[in-house]
Amino acid sequence: MKNYSKQHVLRWVVITISFLIISLILWNTYQFFQKFKEEERVKMENFSQAQKELGKIIDIDGNISDFPLKIIQSNTSTPMISEDSEGYFQSKNIKLQSKNNQEYLKNLSLKFREENTPIEVIYQGKVLSTMYYGNSDLLNKLKYYPLMLILIFLLFSGVVYFFYTSSKTASQNKLWTAMAKETAHQIGTPLSSLIGWTELLKTEAVNPSYTSEIVKDIQRLEIITERFSKIGSIPLLKPTNIITATKDSFDYLKSRSSKLITFEMNAPNTELRAAINLELYSWTIENLVKNGIDAMKGEGNIAITIHASDTLVLIDISDTGKGISKKLFHTIFETGFTSKKRGWGLGLSLSKRIINEYHKGKIKVLESEIDKGTTIRISLKRLQE
Repeated sequence: MKNYSKQHVLRWVVITISFLIISLILWNTYQFFQKFKEEERVKMENFSQAQKELGKIIDIDGNISDFPLKIIQSNTSTPMISEDSEGYFQSKNIKLQSKNNQEYLKNLSLKFREENTPIEVIYQGKVLSTMYYGNSDLLNKLKYYPLMLILIFLLFSGVVYFFYTSSKTASQNKLWTAMAKETAHQIGTPLSSLIGWTELLKTEAVNPSYTSEIVKDIQRLEIITERFSKIGSIPLLKPTNIITATKDSFDYLKSRSSKLITFEMNAPNTELRAAINLELYSWTIENLVKNGIDAMKGEGNIAITIHASDTLVLIDISDTGKGISKKLFHTIFETGFTSKKRGWGLGLSLSKRIINEYHKGKIKVLESEIDKGTTIRISLKRLQE
């Protein structure tokens, strides 16, 4: 138990550290993006200042200085559009169309205005031009980088959640398997003793009908022991007539149930075969029938209908009980779910595991109506004759 506790704590420490690392990466990426965008803004402001200085130098000396030109020419990545006082557009680092370039640049400048605040080039109180600039290719790539990290973060969270739930489920499965096998072992000891006492009673002057019933119940206990011993192991599946297997379990419960319950079975006269483990399949039928009896509070009608398609054998177990709301159609098969005051909520979840995992079939609520009853369907792969 201590080792399990240490592993549990260690698992959560690793998960927490991983989340912190990813959170720091996301935060640093966001900060880097903002800093890079600010540097782009500063670069464009320097560019506008260079234009202003260029105009000033031309007005005074009539010559162009190399320094402002070098600043202007240094921008080889940021796409920008310059609009002069007369509304004429010029561009840099933008691939132009062959026609209607002015209209294209005008529309593009409106888009750039939404991305970044335009910069006005002012000289001697007069606006010489207005600069519009967009995000460079590098900045655009960086813009989507945090989204990719968030996606990675979500995927990582999904993996962690899957790992945690799988680990938890595996631990629960081991616990249930151990309990089942231990139950089978514990039943085995008094069962052996009962068999011996029964043989002794047969030698005495005891009514044979009494010992016959005892033998039947002993055989029943042997079947239950066999069922529990198979939990957690891969069961052996054998081709079996589903009609006969179902009828045997159905008749056993019929003979031991209240006379207020009507039992009805509808099945074709021909054989319908499927690969099943007889003990586990019978356990499923009994669980479903008992669940229906509980839902009817000991009075009503239980019916089993068996039919088939070309590929499937279909077993429908119907009751006239209190019914199930549609939102609970899947929930009732979850471990621990029960509507009864007493019970562990294992019957239907165990039935689902036997059918879905061991027999590769399906079990579901076919239909249900409140205060009218429920029909649960088992689907198994049909074996051809």
